[in-house]
Amino acid sequence: MMAVHTKKQNRTGFISVLLLWVVLLFTVSACQQGTPEPSPSTPPAPRQESVHFTAQGDFGLGSGARQVLDAIADLDPQLNIALGDFSYQAGKEQQFCDMVTDKLGQDFPFELITGNHESDGHDGAIEKFVQCLPNKLPGLQGEYGIQWYVDVPQQDPLVRFVMVSPGIEFRNGEVLDYSPGSERWNWTTAAIDGAASADIPWTVVGMHVPCLSVGTKDCQAGQEFTNMLINKKVDLVLSGHDHDYQRTHQIGTGDSRCPELAPAAFTAGCLFDADSTMEAGAGTVFTTVGTGGSGLYNVHDDDPEAGYFATWSGKNRNPALGTLDVTATDDSLTARFVPADGSSFTDSFKIEKRQTQTEP
Repeated sequence: MMAVHTKKQNRTGFISVLLLWVVLLFTVSACQQGTPEPSPSTPPAPRQESVHFTAQGDFGLGSGARQVLDAIADLDPQLNIALGDFSYQAGKEQQFCDMVTDKLGQDFPFELITGNHESDGHDGAIEKFVQCLPNKLPGLQGEYGIQWYVDVPQQDPLVRFVMVSPGIEFRNGEVLDYSPGSERWNWTTAAIDGAASADIPWTVVGMHVPCLSVGTKDCQAGQEFTNMLINKKVDLVLSGHDHDYQRTHQIGTGDSRCPELAPAAFTAGCLFDADSTMEAGAGTVFTTVGTGGSGLYNVHDDDPEAGYFATWSGKNRNPALGTLDVTATDDSLTARFVPADGSSFTDSFKIEKRQTQTEP
């Protein structure tokens, strides 16, 4: 009896061990099937290599504006900065918008800052233009059409565009207050300083009216406001209003050579770089591009501010409609004036970041 009992015990033990192995194998197999294969980590999206934009103002509804829009379409930029004065006719806002979208497409970012012809409503209303050509850029801050800024691209931006409206009348004769310490002054300086704090490589300010000019306009943007832009070392300032093309050398202030810029005069010490390739951070380049299609104005070689300018084009000298064409990368801001069909005037300039030297 004892031997039989031992056999039973041995058989029972063997079956138990066998069952245990089966359970273990099933568990391991189930775990292997239920555990996903480790997936490779998703690499971060590469930084956009460049931002390509165009800019111009003072359009109208005629053939000149259509030729300029054709030039923009041929350049195929990522966005356009429209520097004010659109239809020049009240009640024609939708006609202007249709002209733009017919040439550039419904989804193209044709970004607006008001000019004096629509700011007060007498030749169109900025409120209607922003409805039919709404903002198409993500992350825009402020009041589109009046005062706004946006970073392009939204992630890891290369350019901050700051658009403002000093020096022009709005309804009931109101001129927006951009005097030192005002709410709009502080908003503008915070937008510019914020770009520097965020290490955005380039800051571009746009507004309808210029300060410096060899055309017909005076410093409507304001001397103090213009000096603030220079002191903040804004890279490029864009304007329209004068129906011509004008581009300054790189202007700097703040030392004994040029404590501040004084309009209607020329101070040689304010020129920090007078060739076509300039160093970022040394000063500001001002470019008036009032060549969007409306009739051109005369320019004046003997203007007291002429020493600040590298080149100009107007009705009486190398007349040209066209657009400024700009490409920004981490290291450079490269710009050129591209004439519309029938014009031959050109200009080009470049602002470069200083290359840091590394020890061998």
